[in-house]
Amino acid sequence: MIVLAVVILLVAGAAIGIYLLTRDTLSQFDLPSGQLFTPKDDEARRASDKAIAALNARLRNVSGKHEKLPWKERILTLRATMDEFFAGVKTAGTFTPVDAGGVSAEWVTTPGTDSSRRFLYIHGGAFFAGSPKSHRVLTSKLSEITNSAVLAIDYRLTPENSRMDGVEDCRSSYDWMLRNGPQGADNFAPTAVFVAGDSAGGNLALSLLHWIRDNQRPAPNAALAFSPTTDGRFTSPSIRTNLDSDVMLKPLAARFSWLPEFLFSLGGRFMSGRGASNPVMSPLLADLGGLPPILIQCSECEILRDDGRRYVNKAVAAGTDATLQVWNNVPHVWPIFYPDLPEAEQAFDEIEAFFKRHG
Repeated sequence: MIVLAVVILLVAGAAIGIYLLTRDTLSQFDLPSGQLFTPKDDEARRASDKAIAALNARLRNVSGKHEKLPWKERILTLRATMDEFFAGVKTAGTFTPVDAGGVSAEWVTTPGTDSSRRFLYIHGGAFFAGSPKSHRVLTSKLSEITNSAVLAIDYRLTPENSRMDGVEDCRSSYDWMLRNGPQGADNFAPTAVFVAGDSAGGNLALSLLHWIRDNQRPAPNAALAFSPTTDGRFTSPSIRTNLDSDVMLKPLAARFSWLPEFLFSLGGRFMSGRGASNPVMSPLLADLGGLPPILIQCSECEILRDDGRRYVNKAVAAGTDATLQVWNNVPHVWPIFYPDLPEAEQAFDEIEAFFKRHG
């Protein structure tokens, strides 16, 4: 009888532990859904479908070449692929290497740039890939539409470095940018400051915002995140529901998709490390009050859709001016495929209007 009682207690304890670790305490922020953008007419829809089909085929081809490689070799190959993927795309930007207070970076400027308007950009790449070079389509376009000098940083990547190393690089780069422009150290404060990032870089950008607030740094006028990772525990519903429709991120997530839901959640927490519940790593879990205006754009069919949705809804509930814009049938961080995708141009039109309102 005693043995049975012990077994029952152990099973009950394990069940309670699993429940506490995997329960979804943020489902209240799944609604509202945000502003949905669709093609304006049948002709636009056909043009969009054709461009997306061609792009998805290209993405699948690139992904297929990496899937069977050993992990370390795969990382190096993905880094090289990202840097070269957009090499043939012409941009209006001029790219000038700079040491941003110990962090490798480049200033991105376009004709007529006002160097007193400064814009920190943090690239994506799942924390282990990407660079300023891989994201020049985005940084050049952001410089152009905001009339700002964009500081694109080459923060330290995993697995050679810790996640916290990348976080520290973002913080020190922001401080440095407040004191320096493309011409060097300035004797005046910037007239406008912006922060943005995509995917993993969106995570770092949003994490930076509450650090700025909590450490009495001058706040940016506004912030932008493309398809950000906001919850390192991977508990958002779309992580599973959109797995098959996310052409770009499916190869990274599919290896865990066969797991039962509670094990999938536990596995996500394990892969994220013990700090997954730390707001520094999961900005969704931070206090989101008192932040600057934030615009988040994501795809309706990507696995990170609900990371962005939950962040915006929680921020609004905390009193922050936050906006969610959603595009259907486009890949993860689709504005980087400008000008090939019509939706990319539409997204930049919305971004331009947003920054004009706030800077």
